[in-house]
Amino acid sequence: MFDKILIANRGEIALRVIRACKEMGIATVAVHSEADRHAMHVHLADESVCIGPPAASKSYLNIPSIIAAAEITGAQAIHPGYGFLSENARFAEIVGAHGMTFIGPKPEHIRLMGDKITAKQASKDSGIPVVPGSDGGVATVEEALAAAEHIGFPLIIKAAAGGGGRGMKVAKDRESLSEAVMSAQSEAAAAFGDGTVYMERYLQKPRHIEIQVIADSHGNVVHLGERDCSLQRRHQKVLEEAPSPAIDDAARDKIGKVVVDAIRKIGYLGVGTIEFLYEDGEFFFIEMNTRLQVEHPVTEFVTGVDLVREQIRIAAGLPLSFTQDDITIKGHSIEVRVNAENARTFVPSPGTITDYHAPGGLGVRMDSAIYNGYAIPPYYNSMVGKLIVHGRDRLEALARLKRALSEIVVAGIDTTIPLFVDLLNEKDIQSGDYNIHWLENWIKAQEAGA
Repeated sequence: MFDKILIANRGEIALRVIRACKEMGIATVAVHSEADRHAMHVHLADESVCIGPPAASKSYLNIPSIIAAAEITGAQAIHPGYGFLSENARFAEIVGAHGMTFIGPKPEHIRLMGDKITAKQASKDSGIPVVPGSDGGVATVEEALAAAEHIGFPLIIKAAAGGGGRGMKVAKDRESLSEAVMSAQSEAAAAFGDGTVYMERYLQKPRHIEIQVIADSHGNVVHLGERDCSLQRRHQKVLEEAPSPAIDDAARDKIGKVVVDAIRKIGYLGVGTIEFLYEDGEFFFIEMNTRLQVEHPVTEFVTGVDLVREQIRIAAGLPLSFTQDDITIKGHSIEVRVNAENARTFVPSPGTITDYHAPGGLGVRMDSAIYNGYAIPPYYNSMVGKLIVHGRDRLEALARLKRALSEIVVAGIDTTIPLFVDLLNEKDIQSGDYNIHWLENWIKAQEAGA
């Protein structure tokens, strides 16, 4: 096992990794930008190193500075958290080249799954169902029109190197396809430096279902059930729950076995998530995330598995501490992402927190790095915390979330907490009857009624 790990990240995920390390008796090194000098992860790590100016490109994405920080502190491994360098295959290679361990998948798997076209083909070859679409990228409008003949309308155009909804356009018919393709290519090139796009059938009312999987270097692969992440705004998740209100035990077991077989076939290592669109009883592969997910706590609540601890054990060459037979989904868990944003306009709201009180009690977990007097810098993602609850069933989890939202206090800045208070009063949320378009439509209706 490692003696010391450097965490190449910030905020709540840095704290999450530090906490796991402390429980495992592993010393930690925090890296931070000049803007994060007073951040909580800096206070709680055993050592800290400033790696550059506030801009992420000059600090948290600065590979030479991070490697230097690991070398001068004697760290044996680097945990990337999520975001930043967590899915950067070159970074994983560089960590290895410097005699340290990257706590994550092999670089070739990060690279394979990082390109949505190769990921889709690899998944298809491994037996995972994929949504009907183009055979690879489409370079011209003529190619797009030809591919559309067998895909049908409506269809969606996506950036091959994309994420977060950028480079993504919907074409409802043949007449709108040309403009949608060129717009997606232009947006993809600007956002990712790669204008390659591909096309898929556009599902009407799908849910976003993702399967958590974990694999060690001893040939053991286990799935930990699904998460339902259908409540999204601009393709960004805002609420996640496990298990999904739409999936029964039979469907879970079936897709879980498919995913486990595929992961074993490609020789994947570490934690990963296979994301699907789910409609009318069918799963369609979207993408694979080769890292720890923001929403991993809901899986931890219903399975009792510490995913970060297992990540570290796997990177150290140890086998999983459990088998598939040990995994039983117990109760229900819901997570809401607390962002420093106005709850109606979603305009970011950096600033100083003048008062903070975290909710508590049975089945409540608050993952956050904020504190009274902490100044939220304007340079990074606006998420400042995750409120996660667990109950014996979905009804109890919803009641517990409502109670926790009534307790939480974050003063001095705007947050999205009022959004979740309003959502919990909606019948569709209470019944679990929603899809990936529900929240956008709800927001439009709220704006129209304002």
